[in-house]
Amino acid sequence: MFSIFKKKPLISSGGIFPFSADMHSHILPGIDDGAPDAATSLILIKGLIAAGITSAVATPHIIGDLYRNNNETIANALEITKNALKENQIDFKIKAAAEYMMDDYFLELLRTKTPLLPIKDNIVLTEFSYAEKPSNVEQIVYNIITEGYRPILAHPERYGYYHDDYQKYHYLSELGFLLQINLLSVTGYYGKSVAKAAAYILKAGLASYVGTDLHHERHLAEINRPANHSLIVSSFSGKIMNEEMAF
Repeated sequence: MFSIFKKKPLISSGGIFPFSADMHSHILPGIDDGAPDAATSLILIKGLIAAGITSAVATPHIIGDLYRNNNETIANALEITKNALKENQIDFKIKAAAEYMMDDYFLELLRTKTPLLPIKDNIVLTEFSYAEKPSNVEQIVYNIITEGYRPILAHPERYGYYHDDYQKYHYLSELGFLLQINLLSVTGYYGKSVAKAAAYILKAGLASYVGTDLHHERHLAEINRPANHSLIVSSFSGKIMNEEMAF
């Protein structure tokens, strides 16, 4: 599928992984199921730095019936994080966007032309429910694009309802989704079926981005587990566009 982006070789960070920019994480304090406070945010960020990741777009959830975050709540949490980084003299570039559940609340935001928080330019991070396959994906994508946005679909490999038909990943890409794989998916952290789906998406050249989807220290421990390093590096090297994000 035609892409508006020109793919470039990844820039080595000098750390564990051959990329230095994370575009999907839950490291802002106290606004979703990620870091509960600023102290935990710093622990997670220090762990990312240890892996050679030097910048991140924090993407707290916006879910209509659970986390109704908005520009203000996210900006406040970002400011708390930046202040904590400054106070502790930690050199880490961070900005904020959001991970939008494509639910009725999201469609209402589009309908009312409420400005969304993009990853970059007009690119927004979106997700489906794990529990139920979306029945109106074509209409959702149409609405997103009509409002001037380009959607990234977070962790498509984790939606079990697509595991019996990998051609759906091609269809999602053709509809206009950029696909983002979770870093830990290739390690088997989420299960063998997720790892297999991630491997297919990567081999088919459908993945545009990778994100840590970091929520807590258990994720961090797996990201920094030496046994996972070579597998992660070999899976993602040269296949993603994280370094094209502007910080």
